[in-house]
Amino acid sequence: MEKIPILRMGSFLLVTIQVDLYDRLALTLETDLINMVHKTGARGVLIDISAVSIVDSFMGRILGNIASMTRVLDAETVVVGMQPAVAITLIELGLSLSGVYTALDVERGMSLLQTKLGPNDELVDDDADDTE
Repeated sequence: MEKIPILRMGSFLLVTIQVDLYDRLALTLETDLINMVHKTGARGVLIDISAVSIVDSFMGRILGNIASMTRVLDAETVVVGMQPAVAITLIELGLSLSGVYTALDVERGMSLLQTKLGPNDELVDDDADDTE
């Protein structure tokens, strides 16, 4: 079964969706991502959809669900790279994606997460020595 990779970057998780999501893959991503937030204690989730050309109402609901579930687990979600046609489609479908922060690209998304979460949750090197 196809899976979308979830990468850990300090206290954040990065998901880059490189394929159009069909329903089962979207549900698998939702489950895997929520489990990974719980397992790692991640404080932020960044979902890059720049390669996604079509988002239907189901996928819009999945993104909203992910944001709601991560918030319950004390993490914030930012969706980046949304194509103009995708944004238009979501609005035409009546999906506002409430609770989902958006940014134009990964760099701005990471900056937004760091701003939302504060200086204690910035990207950290997990291998760094904490002693001075």
